[in-house]
Amino acid sequence: MEDDQIRPPQRQSEGVREKAEGGRQDAEQDRASTEKRRLSAESARSDAEEFRRLAEEAREVRDQHREALEGVRQERARLRETAELTRIAGEDARVAAEAARKATAEAVHATADSLAATLEQMKAVEEMRRTLRDIRDMNKRDAN
Repeated sequence: MEDDQIRPPQRQSEGVREKAEGGRQDAEQDRASTEKRRLSAESARSDAEEFRRLAEEAREVRDQHREALEGVRQERARLRETAELTRIAGEDARVAAEAARKATAEAVHATADSLAATLEQMKAVEEMRRTLRDIRDMNKRDAN
């Protein structure tokens, strides 16, 4: 009888051992599952950090491009201003050249008028000389 009394606790202990083994296996599976989730979460955090880093780099590149475009825009504005100033200077030079051309034409006309007046004066002087020579010659004939 003693054997019968020992055996049922053995069966109980075997059942408990089996349950414990099942519990241990369940715990091991839970631990493995938890480890997978932890690794997955760590990977997701790592991916998120990489994404944030890439986004920041993209923002920096975008800011650099924006600054470069602003520089190009400002340079274009300066070139437009320079072109406008050049156009105005060209127009001023054209107006000045036209005024100089008119002044030159007027100076040529004034010189021509002056030369004509000088020629008339020279003709008058020559006429006076002839008259004086004629008078002198008449006086010489009358004195002889």
